[in-house]
Amino acid sequence: MNQKTLLQTPPLSLYVHIPWCVRKCPYCDFNSHAAGKELDESVYIDALITDLEQEAEHNRHREIQSIFFGGGTPSLFSAESIHSIIERIRSKTSLAQDIEITLEANPGTFEQQKFTDFRAAGINRLSIGIQSFNNDRLQSLGRIHDGNEAIKAIETAYAAGFDNINLDLMFGLPGQSVEQATRDIETACKFEPAHISHYQLTIEPNTWFYKHTPVLPATDFIWDMQQQCHDILDKHEYIQYEVSAFAKAGKQCRHNINYWTFGDYIGIGAGAHGKLTNINRQVILRRWKQRHPDTYIQHAMIGDSCSGMNELDQSDILFEFLLNALRLRQEFTYELFEQRTGIDTQQLLDACKKVDPDLLLLSETGLSTSPRGFDFLNDVLESFLTSKK
Repeated sequence: MNQKTLLQTPPLSLYVHIPWCVRKCPYCDFNSHAAGKELDESVYIDALITDLEQEAEHNRHREIQSIFFGGGTPSLFSAESIHSIIERIRSKTSLAQDIEITLEANPGTFEQQKFTDFRAAGINRLSIGIQSFNNDRLQSLGRIHDGNEAIKAIETAYAAGFDNINLDLMFGLPGQSVEQATRDIETACKFEPAHISHYQLTIEPNTWFYKHTPVLPATDFIWDMQQQCHDILDKHEYIQYEVSAFAKAGKQCRHNINYWTFGDYIGIGAGAHGKLTNINRQVILRRWKQRHPDTYIQHAMIGDSCSGMNELDQSDILFEFLLNALRLRQEFTYELFEQRTGIDTQQLLDACKKVDPDLLLLSETGLSTSPRGFDFLNDVLESFLTSKK
């Protein structure tokens, strides 16, 4: 590796995977499983903390900037369990004083007292999986809640004292009209959440929808949905800072920004992935855990939760950095690129020569997509992937 371009230690986050849901949604390709009556939260918590202890050995003296409880449906767990996890994390690691701690929650899996207790446990950011306020669209997605329960969930979160709330909304749903999509966004904006995630339904392999594909709106209609919804979000002063993320000023998700700027993160829980920078060896490592919850618990309890690990080569590092950083509207600096990748800027500029110049904006200090490139990000990334090969 070029001695003039050395890796520097990036910020560190922690991802905690809770792999259970009330039931599996037909479009979901995440590592999630329907929760049975036999679910023992305490056993899984012990496995998580044993897993964390192993990870902490490799990350001594590094402060964790954010924690994200994802799933699955983390709000299925009791507030006592979430509190126990946070306190045990605190005892094993160093947490930033202003740490952001996010919990994903779905309507129908909590009540106000439980949310109040989540807040007391240390959760200071909620991400609520609304997806739509339309009953027919929710039914087409296999969701367990209806529109009224979605609204009640938001009101409950505010009543419990949360002021940093994200609402997840999807568009391009089976049977969805442009009017229905824009009405969902207008409804969400009325509650003035700090953050709105707005993303298109995609059909992923290994899902029920992949085997039984529903009829989706035509491409032109989906484009209209996206553009009209973005106009509404702009009118309500939500800033699009990432492909599918909109936030009020200063309310961007710090945890996800760390992902997108190629920061480091520990992943604990069934199937969780991590990315860690070793500045002593000048390498970047990927680590992932046993996928099935039962297998994960068995292996974690004997200190063997890691299912695999690999060291990224330079072409992988360059592409993965771009795969993440180009999702952001704001340009990334060449300085950040070199610090996070250990690759000289000239290699980046050489790779850019194989991309349509109308899709990129190169300045003296950094790089971003052009407005057209942002709209056709997959084309940009495909060009970089082709050059990687």
